[in-house]
Amino acid sequence: MKTKGTLWPIHALMLLTALLIATSFTVSKAIASGLDPAVLTLLRFALAALLFLPMTAWRHGLHLPGKKQLLGYACISFVLTGFFWLMYLSLRTTTALNTGVIFTLVPSISGLYSAVLLNERLGRNRLLAMFPATAGAIWVLFHGSWERLAAFALLYPGDLIFFVSCLLMAFYTPLVKFFHRDEPMMVMTLWILITGSGWLLLFAGPRLLAVSWRDTEPIVWAGTAYLAVFSTIITFFLSQFCTLRLGPTRVMAYSYLYPPFILLIEWLCGHPLPAPRILPGVLLIAAAMLIVQSGARK
Repeated sequence: MKTKGTLWPIHALMLLTALLIATSFTVSKAIASGLDPAVLTLLRFALAALLFLPMTAWRHGLHLPGKKQLLGYACISFVLTGFFWLMYLSLRTTTALNTGVIFTLVPSISGLYSAVLLNERLGRNRLLAMFPATAGAIWVLFHGSWERLAAFALLYPGDLIFFVSCLLMAFYTPLVKFFHRDEPMMVMTLWILITGSGWLLLFAGPRLLAVSWRDTEPIVWAGTAYLAVFSTIITFFLSQFCTLRLGPTRVMAYSYLYPPFILLIEWLCGHPLPAPRILPGVLLIAAAMLIVQSGARK
């Protein structure tokens, strides 16, 4: 068994993974208005699939999955494509920080789905972590105002849209566990990207002809490439590598660091920091990570 001392490089890799994923909220915000949300999601999935294809073929070969497997991949990609489409849509009317904060609710919601669909136990520490994470998210979303909370007056209309997208995203882990049949995770990911591109072609196909590709700003192309490579492919490999050594619960806990990382990224990009009164909410969310890590380590 590995000691704590030998695990610090793995935790360092997970910090890097969390930082890369946190950048995706800021980058997505920057390009959200550049193209139709469905077209943006299609570009991200198609580019990631094209980059994943040769690596998967080299390591595992290429084999067409059976009908049941393909249906499973299509179900998983349906919730993923719905999440990313709604994310781009919501970022037109909300902030990167707010989406990062709302996303921290996904592990808890996913755990509830797994408890119902797969009869999995949440575990005491995961249940405990739900309380500071949820309280912190509510505090940030309502800008630390009891009056706004009492009136349920969200400052940004995109917050509700992104929350709906997170309800979809929370199905991802339970569906992966339900449909996985011993195939390599890289193979599964490739077919999720391919079937996701198929869903998006059905949905966004008619809009592609209406896109003025020549007038699309370079930042949209650069941002999409960044998301496909760094926030999809690289984070996939890092997450898989760390999950084998830390376990899924401790890896999942790093999602609670997205809000403080987003604050740091936004500040480095020259954006003003939010009002000090919302910072306690961010700290509460980060505390949830320590609770989950502590419980998993024991």
